[in-house]
Amino acid sequence: MFLPLEGSEKEPIGARIIEVPEHPDRTELRDPRSGFIAYVPTGSVARGQALVMNGDGRTTACGICHGADLKGLGPVPGLAGRSPSYTARQLYDMQAGTRKGIWTDLMKPVVAKLTPDDLISIAAYLASK
Repeated sequence: MFLPLEGSEKEPIGARIIEVPEHPDRTELRDPRSGFIAYVPTGSVARGQALVMNGDGRTTACGICHGADLKGLGPVPGLAGRSPSYTARQLYDMQAGTRKGIWTDLMKPVVAKLTPDDLISIAAYLASK
């Protein structure tokens, strides 16, 4: 989580996701209704949509296992609306082999050919759902 300081310098977002609380004071108090805003690279949501919906030649469409609405299918978890930094981290950990779990082996070939930019784009699109 990034908490900008008043009067702080600005810099290009680059190839990263930055999440900031809508209300930093409420977030500090652990208010569950205090939301977050995610800033993502320009064009990443559209690129992520292509990857999520049809694989774009590099991966499997997410809806096949996670449901057409991406909200989960049986024991397979939902993806829509999750924190983009959480999603990107999980995808990266599956790709790197550090994420463990019953379903992780099924995801390894799905994430194998994805670039870091692909992971950011997928996470950005899924968070927008």
